Amino acid sequence: MIGVFDSGYGGLTILKQLRETLPEYDFIYLGDNARAPYGPRSFDVVYEFTRQAVMKLFSLGCHLVILACNTASAKALRTIQQEDLKREYHLPSSNDITTLEEQGYRVLGVIHPTVEIIGDLTKTRHVGIVATEGTIRSESYNLEIGKLYPDIIVTGQACPLWAAIVEAGEADSLGAEYFVKKRINQLLTKDSLIDTIILGCTHYPLLMNALRKAVPEGINLVAQGEYVAESLKDYLRRHPEMDEKCSKGETIQYYTTESEERFKEIGKNFLHNDIIVNHINLQS
Repeated sequence: MIGVFDSGYGGLTILKQLRETLPEYDFIYLGDNARAPYGPRSFDVVYEFTRQAVMKLFSLGCHLVILACNTASAKALRTIQQEDLKREYHLPSSNDITTLEEQGYRVLGVIHPTVEIIGDLTKTRHVGIVATEGTIRSESYNLEIGKLYPDIIVTGQACPLWAAIVEAGEADSLGAEYFVKKRINQLLTKDSLIDTIILGCTHYPLLMNALRKAVPEGINLVAQGEYVAESLKDYLRRHPEMDEKCSKGETIQYYTTESEERFKEIGKNFLHNDIIVNHINLQS
């Protein structure tokens, strides 16, 4: 199965797009809802929490894990890819030593697939990022965009209340419109030449109605799900050995570190249907 991890519920927007683009595949969604939000936490804490989740998904049979969380992608992905997947392990029932990478385990994030398409969308070469405080502080988008498009000027704006508004089921409320407009105005005040805004948190697509009202005509709003899904589809095409490891039974399992009932209740705001959820402990 393909593992999809988020600190909370926002990754469900990524999962929904993955299932639409790759309907034949099996997925496991894992939300670390008991310890969310990750945004205000330090790099070390986010890395450790994310590492625990990735290893749990590996233990559940996933060889490929998508970090459907901007904060985890910003603060933990590189260390997991460069260190954890390359650590040596004894194979079960064998004296052979190998690495998780050599065994065919992979972890991908949501930032790079989004960044790749930005160069084709912006005409002014001024791009805005709206995201959690942690993602903005990490400057991951600035760094990734700078690598691919050094001529693009990137401006970030932290939006601390947006995710909470979505989870409270108030995405289409007047309160949501107020807070969305406030942050968009702050972003555009910093740089009036911005013509493309990346929604750098997986919750934010659910605020699209409020965003369209707040954003001036002619500015692109970039939600990540479509680009992450297409990037994964291309990745599996280019790596048939990984595609062979992915089961294809059109199933999905949901796990949460919090209350199953709470996950089902809030998850409806994202999925619009009832689901079966299992509790899981990442520290065991």
